Order: sequence, then C-alpha cells, then structure tokens
Amino acid sequence: MANHKSSEKRARQTRVKTERNRFYKTRIKNVTKNVLAAIETADKEKAIETMKTANKYLHHCVSKGILKKETAARKVGRLQLKVNAI
Repeated sequence: MANHKSSEKRARQTRVKTERNRFYKTRIKNVTKNVLAAIETADKEKAIETMKTANKYLHHCVSKGILKKETAARKVGRLQLKVNAI
C-alpha cells in the first residue's frame, strides 16, 4: 500500500486510467468482432456498414491515446482486406 501522498495519488490515477483503458480495449474488440461476424455471414452491405463504424472508432481511439496511429491503420487495413474479399 502507498505510504506517501504522491504515491497514493499515483495509485488513484492508475486505477482510473486502467478502468478507462479497459473500456476502450473491450469496445475495440467488440467492434472488430462485429465486422468479422458480418464477414462470416457474407453480408456485403452489413460488413461495409460495420467496417465504417470500426474505422471511425479505431481512429477515435488514436485521438484518445489508446492506440498508436500505425496500430489502428494496421487493424483497419486487415479488416478492410477481408471485407473486400467478400
């Protein structure tokens, strides 16, 4: 347990950031799963629609500092290749 004021504050901040990051990371996984599920059903229109939301959300996470720009671009690119292959 923290003994100093500054270490107590760091512990509080870490808890808040961990909870916030968990929310974003879970949402990223769910958004990508939605795209993959649409690809599995071979529904082109639904896949394109879910891909748009995934692209928007992944780049939103970049602006929030959750993902790096290259990581989001890689994820979007790989998903887009799968959508185009339908």
